Amino acid sequence: MNNKTVIKPELSDELHEECGVFGIYDLDRNDVASTIYYGLFALQHRGQESCGIAVSDTYGPKGKVTSYKGMGLANEVFTQENLEKMKGDIGVGHVRYSTAGASTIENAQPLVLNYVKGTLALAHNGNLINAHELRHDLEYTGAIFQTTIDSEVIAYHIARERLKVGTVEEAVRRAAAKMKGAYSLVVMSPRKLIGARDPYGFKPLCIGKRDNAYIITSETCALDTIGAEFVRDVLPGEVVTISQDGRISSDRTNCLPKEKEARCIFEYIYFARPDSRCDGISVYASRIKAGRFLAQDSPVEADLVVGVPESGNPAAQGYAMESGIPYGTAFIKNSYVGRTFIKPKQSSRESSVRIKLNVLKESVAGKRIIMIDDSIVRGTTSGRIVSMLREAGAKEVHVRISSPPFLWPCYFGTDIPAREQLIAYNRTLEDIRQVLGADSLGYLKVERLDELVDGLPICKGCFTGEYPMEPPKEDIRGEYDK
Repeated sequence: MNNKTVIKPELSDELHEECGVFGIYDLDRNDVASTIYYGLFALQHRGQESCGIAVSDTYGPKGKVTSYKGMGLANEVFTQENLEKMKGDIGVGHVRYSTAGASTIENAQPLVLNYVKGTLALAHNGNLINAHELRHDLEYTGAIFQTTIDSEVIAYHIARERLKVGTVEEAVRRAAAKMKGAYSLVVMSPRKLIGARDPYGFKPLCIGKRDNAYIITSETCALDTIGAEFVRDVLPGEVVTISQDGRISSDRTNCLPKEKEARCIFEYIYFARPDSRCDGISVYASRIKAGRFLAQDSPVEADLVVGVPESGNPAAQGYAMESGIPYGTAFIKNSYVGRTFIKPKQSSRESSVRIKLNVLKESVAGKRIIMIDDSIVRGTTSGRIVSMLREAGAKEVHVRISSPPFLWPCYFGTDIPAREQLIAYNRTLEDIRQVLGADSLGYLKVERLDELVDGLPICKGCFTGEYPMEPPKEDIRGEYDK
């Protein structure tokens, strides 16, 4: 195992997703480890702290699982040599960014459980708001935990339910019924691959097929990467099972009325790759729309529209299309800087923003610039980027944000910090503009969010404080990090 630790910034000004999941069952009995690796590579944007793969041979010794996990990016953790050692026609993989539970090798996934009925390997995207209670129940009946993540709580509950029922998919369904919060799961049993999505549909999950292999994964871009075709999305509240006969069976016992579903709007604004489709909606098209809406609602005279790479670029294109102001490139991004690099000290002259981004002086000098970004969290990064544009000779800098202001924390797998750390908390638009040093500032209106996704039911809790379910009485995110 790769035991490298990751140095995390104390106060990141970026949003992070919890993770990405990938599962595959090849009915032609081909080894799947390398395919999972490429799937994780496509999902790397969802988590860059740790990753792992677990595989099994459905015709081999029952309960034998080969797994490998490590800290860092997929191409840092895995080599051709260790992938070739992983023999098996069924497997699951995971990339992780921690929103709850420390960034350590113990918390890397997939989790592999050996129990009386065999083995389970589980990969989880999301965050449970009742993990504390579920964990407490298990601990008082003798369970011993190896990690500090809610995913282990899920795995234990599935294993316990499996002792009472005839199939692993029924155990997954019964365990899911106890869980509150966000979860998209991929579970590998000795002879089945199972996917489960919470009733609100917070996190995406879809099914694909390549030849005689079936895939369950977070985003369609992972299917494209491995040459698989999209079959359909896993529906909110659905448990899907892929068995040896190649059938996809479905159970939606835990589903809610469609109007109560609540997909995370940030999948469309920021998290998902722009070439993915989530629940039938093009992520790229959503971001183009956001830019168009900004141009309609917050127009300003300027010479050039630019996006902060990468997620700000489609919205900037949309703004340019709608306004008629030319779209251009103002920033060059260092593609080799992930979220795991060693941050400069506060006293250092090197700025982490400058290490990641540099301004094209020729593009902005003497011009009035409209700078589009997807969000502002604490405001430190946005303020530095505005300063960089001014230092490069921009005459004016007008900031437009393709999401509304963050005013509330998220409990469902996005690491929006406590309210007091949010730049928009207790500040007016003019206050924020002054903090950033911009000539003007405009956010996407909350009312526009539904239009981004063609009316698909979404969660807007981080903007409005109105959550699709009762939030926890106290904020226990990261409780076990101590």
